[in-house]
Amino acid sequence: MLNIGGLTPFTTIDYPGKLAAVIFCQGCPWRCGYCHNRHLLPVKQEGTVPWDEVVRLLEQRRGLLDAVVFSGGEPTMQASLPDAIAEVRSMGFLTGLHTGGAYPERLEACLPHLDWVGMDLKAPFDLYDQITHVSGSGAAAEQSALILRQSGVAHQFRTTLDPTLQAGGGIERLQQMVAGWGGNLLLQQLLVR
Repeated sequence: MLNIGGLTPFTTIDYPGKLAAVIFCQGCPWRCGYCHNRHLLPVKQEGTVPWDEVVRLLEQRRGLLDAVVFSGGEPTMQASLPDAIAEVRSMGFLTGLHTGGAYPERLEACLPHLDWVGMDLKAPFDLYDQITHVSGSGAAAEQSALILRQSGVAHQFRTTLDPTLQAGGGIERLQQMVAGWGGNLLLQQLLVR
């Protein structure tokens, strides 16, 4: 199943208005300087939480939790994500996803099994390479944002207040872009560790 790098059994902040657990998927193709889950970046690193342990926890939490959120790293990096989301949903939980949009096709495969998506916009799409340090990352994120907007699945666009964005009007450009889509951009404070 999934290569899982961590598990939070209870949170009130990762799925809007719901009590949730969070499954942190191992691996991410991007290298954002402000990443607060660096331990999840290595793709080849062995997961630390077996899938059957996650299922056991969720069975014990039925009636106590409303939702399960798949986060990361970048969860859409893993081919088994759509099946894992479908399994959790079949247990009666709402399902959520935190993604940067690195894999539009996999995001699209997950959407039929999702109730909510929080998509992190790293920058205006033409500036993505500066933030992610990966060429072409803006095109993938732009395609994912379009797929998400057209999906009918509840979603939220957000960004981390990276100093690179704050200088030069990047935040304002992002806000205008999301407003043009009919939404509001949630601003997240940069976590300093």
